[in-house]
Amino acid sequence: MTEGADIRAGDVPADATTAELGMWQAFRNGSVYDLSSGDTVVDDPHGGHPWGPERTVRARLVCWLLLDGPPALSGRVASLKLTGVQISGVLDLAGGTVTPYVELKGCRFEREVLLPEARFQTVRLVDCSVPRLEAARVHTEGDLHLPRCRFHNGVRLTDAHIGTDLLLNQAIVYRDRTGRSIAADGMTVGQDLQAELLESHGELSLRSAKVGVSLSLRGARLANPYSRLALNAPQLTVGRTLYLTPAGVGGPWLSGTTPARGTRIQRFSCQGGVRLDDGRFGDAVDLERARFTFTDDQELSLLRIQAPELRFLGERPRRGKVVLSGARVVNLIDQADSWPGPGNLHMGGFVYENLVPQGPFPLDTRLDWVAAATAEYNPEPYERLATVLRNAGEDVDAREVLLAKQRRRRESLPLAAKVWGVVQDWTVAYGYRPGRAAVWMAVLWAASSLAFAHADHAPVNGNGHPPWSPALFALDLLLPVIDLGQVGQWQLHGGWQWLSVALILLGWILATTVAAGATRLLRRG
Repeated sequence: MTEGADIRAGDVPADATTAELGMWQAFRNGSVYDLSSGDTVVDDPHGGHPWGPERTVRARLVCWLLLDGPPALSGRVASLKLTGVQISGVLDLAGGTVTPYVELKGCRFEREVLLPEARFQTVRLVDCSVPRLEAARVHTEGDLHLPRCRFHNGVRLTDAHIGTDLLLNQAIVYRDRTGRSIAADGMTVGQDLQAELLESHGELSLRSAKVGVSLSLRGARLANPYSRLALNAPQLTVGRTLYLTPAGVGGPWLSGTTPARGTRIQRFSCQGGVRLDDGRFGDAVDLERARFTFTDDQELSLLRIQAPELRFLGERPRRGKVVLSGARVVNLIDQADSWPGPGNLHMGGFVYENLVPQGPFPLDTRLDWVAAATAEYNPEPYERLATVLRNAGEDVDAREVLLAKQRRRRESLPLAAKVWGVVQDWTVAYGYRPGRAAVWMAVLWAASSLAFAHADHAPVNGNGHPPWSPALFALDLLLPVIDLGQVGQWQLHGGWQWLSVALILLGWILATTVAAGATRLLRRG
């Protein structure tokens, strides 16, 4: 009788070792098969202490149990539950359909685990040492749990389908030959993807991945000094929130809960570029206390993302860029010291509807924020900020923003236009401070009235003319179009004539700038 026939009949293979015999019986019984010694140093799957044949089973027998194993004992459910076991050889389940429940804790794999296009119910590998997990297009009806595992040559989950949750909490993943730690492009997760306190040494790739509920990288540490990106996730879709926030370390640890007072906090940190371009997020992108370490050519790229809320509350990157061009959010929750300086912020076409600053964020600082994003003059960021402030009832601040826009525009104009702009700014602040016109008019009128009181004034028509009035004469010069019946009746000479011309020009300047400001106000209304 062949070995395969023995297995299908439910008999133990003839060459099975003592450890394998125990695993075989535990499988039929649905019980945990624990080969740990009780010594934490010896039992550490990631340590250097060797495990002998008494703790070793062949991957080939594990595969046979899962794909075509013996029937369960009466009243039992067959399942593979191993603790402290070493698995020799390549565990190859590629293309297979695995019905039994699989849970391995504290186990050590000598060779890679191959699960491409395999189908499972639920798989749990907890605190295991795995050279590499190859699981492209794997399909699980339930969870795929990989917490506290160490993967020495990367994880591949490209186009995988996880029915409920994918857990990578506290896992440590090193890069493969392509430079990626986790390659999960096109992956679909039905509910949550939790990778809290994850350590990723290489590129974490989630291009076009879809997560049904939330994606949590709380407290994760991503580092990729080998290439440009540490997190590469364009076209990522998350049903609710992407968390790049702190996590509590040690003690009872519950995902997503606020750590208790006194709990040590580990921030999300990223050494290398982050790309979230064209992402769609149902609730929010949360960057609270996130720390990014970039080189000059790396960036946090949020191009064209869409989310109801962006919580930009991380630590200011010392180098690199933040790109928000084309992004659309409803609420922008931010703080002044989170944004990079001039030249390192790009947000052309960035649309937000409400500003919710955390902590002091005065208007002057907000204007510096806009200026930092516009190395060359661009009216759109100023107009967007003014619109948001006006919708919030801050009309005075909105006018200040539009005034700042005009001053910034002036820097890009030819010399003659700059001079005219300075005149408009000094007089009526481009029409955004119309009260200045009345002040200038009153000052000029008073000064010129006093001056004309001492002027020689010969009547143009000796037969009939109104009485000489220096105040009316000065006002007639200052007000364009309106005729008060003074200027055409009196003739001035010399310097007084030049003063009259100057008053006429100043009157026109005041009138045109006020008219331009009024036109802008009416257009906005």
